Amino acid sequence: MEPKKEIFITKSFDETQKLGESFIKNPIKSEKALVICLYGDLGSGKTTFTQGIARGLGISRRIISPTFNIVRLYKIDLKSQISKLKTKSQNSKIFYHIDLYRMENFHEIDALGIKEIINNPNNIVVIEWAQKLGNLLPKERIDIDFEYLGEEERRITIKIKSQRAKIKDQIKTKKNDL
Repeated sequence: MEPKKEIFITKSFDETQKLGESFIKNPIKSEKALVICLYGDLGSGKTTFTQGIARGLGISRRIISPTFNIVRLYKIDLKSQISKLKTKSQNSKIFYHIDLYRMENFHEIDALGIKEIINNPNNIVVIEWAQKLGNLLPKERIDIDFEYLGEEERRITIKIKSQRAKIKDQIKTKKNDL
């Protein structure tokens, strides 16, 4: 499958957050978790983008990098999000924010239960330093590369590796949202 690709330049912390927020607002229906893989150097905007995603999902808790906890999870209030998040079941949705920066080998990563997390259709999963997943990376996912261009300026490249038409189409609408 040929990934759909779009490049965004954000010029501030707020623009990076707004891109993350608007990115997640289209309806999502899936058989497995929605997996968003983030790549980029320290300080390139991965956590800032993730904060925007969480805000777009209606999560009001403060989102911080889970570098030392590795996995943080947040319950999504389905009552306020039910029209946005079309799920196979009406069970609660969970937003996982995973940071693999400190993981040194496959066994540490596997012990986190990543396979179960990314195979559960009730999960939305953002993974920082996703390249460390190796063979655990799902075929259907969204890859987002962050490049530091200046103090607040970032190049954000979004690649959709999915057959899901709604996800592929949502990328095009985001340029107008900034």
